Amino acid sequence: MQTIWLTGAEWLAVLRIGLGLWWLESWRHKDKKGWFERGTGITWAADVAGKHKWPLVRTGFERVVRPRPKVMAYVVVYAELALGLGLIVGFLTPVALVGGLLLNLLYLVLMIHDWAEQGQNAMMALISFVALFAMSWQAWSLDSAIGLF
Repeated sequence: MQTIWLTGAEWLAVLRIGLGLWWLESWRHKDKKGWFERGTGITWAADVAGKHKWPLVRTGFERVVRPRPKVMAYVVVYAELALGLGLIVGFLTPVALVGGLLLNLLYLVLMIHDWAEQGQNAMMALISFVALFAMSWQAWSLDSAIGLF
């Protein structure tokens, strides 16, 4: 593989780190007080799921999320933080990439009618897929430094 300036593995690390920064920004800009104290994020998602055209989405939300809104708020918010940090430093990178891919696919399915969000989720899922199968933890990662994967 020929590249300019960096090696192929280093360019993949740049892609991985950029994705991590994207997740970190998703976490940073969330109104945590609203999510944790007033339940704004889960309330919004409940409204979206309740109007969803696919019964599986409505049923899944009713069974998994609605009974535990506080727990799910913490899961969503801190999953984004963990994904961001894990990808930036390259720790448990394959786990973070699979987790991020699944979270983006969940967001994509839930917000199937919100075209403003679809581009972001599709691109983040694509980057996760490429970074996973190209083993983007080979350079500039704790995984590589400690020989984890």
